[in-house]
Amino acid sequence: MIPANTTGEGGTTVVYGAGTDARTDGGTEAAAGAAAPVLDVYADLRCPYCKRMENELGETMQQLADDGELVLHYHFATFLDDSLGGHGSHRALNALGAAATTGQAPFMAYLRTLYRNQPHEHSDGFGENRMLLGLANDVEGLRSPEFENAVLEMAYHDWVERVSRAFEASGVSGTPAVLFDGRPVAVLDRTGQAVQPEQFTAQIHATG
Repeated sequence: MIPANTTGEGGTTVVYGAGTDARTDGGTEAAAGAAAPVLDVYADLRCPYCKRMENELGETMQQLADDGELVLHYHFATFLDDSLGGHGSHRALNALGAAATTGQAPFMAYLRTLYRNQPHEHSDGFGENRMLLGLANDVEGLRSPEFENAVLEMAYHDWVERVSRAFEASGVSGTPAVLFDGRPVAVLDRTGQAVQPEQFTAQIHATG
């Protein structure tokens, strides 16, 4: 199974933005007109630095996409499961794939909910289905029998493995990493804290 609102070979990239139309095979087709530039976001759902980025800049990224200034392409990693033990990155990504199939808005809301409630990285809280399903209650229109079955049965397991391999082959060495139109964009400062939204937006406008 490949989630909707994805693109790339095997649907390994999750898409958010008005520049695409979802396809039932899990890919995307460009909408009519000039394509918006792409903001590539590389993240692991257990990564605390990714949490800082998402909590501080996620709404700004989404607003830029909603305004048609860019299209978001999410590339997810699961390497923290290997380095810390557990299955949280894999299971959370499987649930996020189910959210993407529900729609772009539920995907984005669930992504934000997961990061907002991210367990300590040495805890494997996302490895528990009850946590993933419980957090889905906070997203309007997400919790459904189809979503629950996808979470409980790891319906997107093969897709999660493809996404993981795609990240490993991307050349990106760590998370978070963000590229706008192929150029790196700073999302963390030297202390590891997220940059301010206005600093992030200034980089986008300077690059665009």
